[in-house]
Amino acid sequence: MDRIGVIGLGRMGSEIATRFAAQGVPVTGWTRSGRAVEHVPTAPDLFSLVARADVIVLSLFDDAAVSETLAALLDCPLGGKLVIDTSTIVPGTLLAYAAQIEAAGAHLADAPISGGPEMVASGSCGIFVGGCHDAAHRAQTALAPLSGRIFHVGPLGTGLVMKSINNAMMQSYFAGLAEQMRVARHAGLSLEMALTILSGGPAGAPVLKDRMPRILGHDASVGFPIRGAAKDNAVFRRVAAEAGVATPTLDAASAMIAAAMDAGLAEADVAALIAMAYADA
Repeated sequence: MDRIGVIGLGRMGSEIATRFAAQGVPVTGWTRSGRAVEHVPTAPDLFSLVARADVIVLSLFDDAAVSETLAALLDCPLGGKLVIDTSTIVPGTLLAYAAQIEAAGAHLADAPISGGPEMVASGSCGIFVGGCHDAAHRAQTALAPLSGRIFHVGPLGTGLVMKSINNAMMQSYFAGLAEQMRVARHAGLSLEMALTILSGGPAGAPVLKDRMPRILGHDASVGFPIRGAAKDNAVFRRVAAEAGVATPTLDAASAMIAAAMDAGLAEADVAALIAMAYADA
């Protein structure tokens, strides 16, 4: 069994490390902030984490953090190791380091995760692996304790594109839902009635059923904050722009997210986007 090292112990990274530990996988965590996770041993520094791991899993917030970490990893002994990035970033950030990682004797794969920390905890998240055959096969084996829904979608970088497509569709759904909830408010329909009918019919989607308790104020927890959605939206639009594809729906979602950020909801769950649209109609 490969020893796993997790770099980045935020909401997602801490759940990844916890899930590995719960499945009996030898795992060590490290983060620049010094944060620790219960039941997961913590390395004192990046060099020590690399020394303790066969597979290094990155779970970081944005392109800048991934780029900085990959550059730092090049100063560590990487021979025979596999580096897997699970962050939501543009493919170019990862591809820029591919040759150097390979030259250091390691393999590189992207494996972004679809689904929040709660889906990682339950083993139901989706993982989209991009990489050469050997790297992807090893990544699928190493990540198997996290989920039974792991897909090798193509060469390095394509996992990130698939994540972008998947999650951009969810943002597009939310943009349309917010628009229609304004219509519902003007017609005098209650938010709960409108959402209940939608969620139980062909217009329903898993993301709606999952977020309904939060939209209606029955659940105050935060699964994914609006500030994270803002960062991801920018990534999704960059990926589409590089493909020469216009994104008017994602542009509308961006405007909706920006309005919520301006209203002081950056740390609120994305469900607040729908509640806000209904309330402000």
